Amino acid sequence: MFLNACTTDSADLTRYENLSPELNVMEFFDGKVKAWGIVQDRRGRVLRRFEADLKGRWDAGDGILDEVFRYDDGEIQKRRWRLSLKDHYSFTGQADDIIGTAQGEMRGNAMRLGYVMDIPVDGRNWRITFDDRMWLMMDENTLVNRAYLKKFGIRVAELTVFMQKQNTKPEAGKTK
Repeated sequence: MFLNACTTDSADLTRYENLSPELNVMEFFDGKVKAWGIVQDRRGRVLRRFEADLKGRWDAGDGILDEVFRYDDGEIQKRRWRLSLKDHYSFTGQADDIIGTAQGEMRGNAMRLGYVMDIPVDGRNWRITFDDRMWLMMDENTLVNRAYLKKFGIRVAELTVFMQKQNTKPEAGKTK
């Protein structure tokens, strides 16, 4: 049971591969994205609320994604992701506060990103494993992210984030 809790099943994304609109990390995170979310403890109690501004840019298969999070307690957190597309289905990511390399996978309208991060808790750092699962909604401009945070394979918190592209281009013949 312990080994099961520590593993991730990337094959579960195949259930989404025929769903549209198709989620592509380079397309969704190109330009400005606005985000709103909550962090909950393992009992479901809201610990923190936040909003964030993200801005991405790509050159071929390599991208930079800058994030600025503003929490309800006044904390501001910044992160710069360096992303690299490996093929049509997978990508990697690195950031200064991420341990090692994040692994991402895309299928249909879904994406999954796994990584490890040290998070300060009561004056100590906890090494936390993140399992981010994202889905495009009915259009290509709205994304929902559910992240499961684990320590020693045991879920300690959850993160829910809603994201909306801000730089959408109007359809031909239509004005904004």
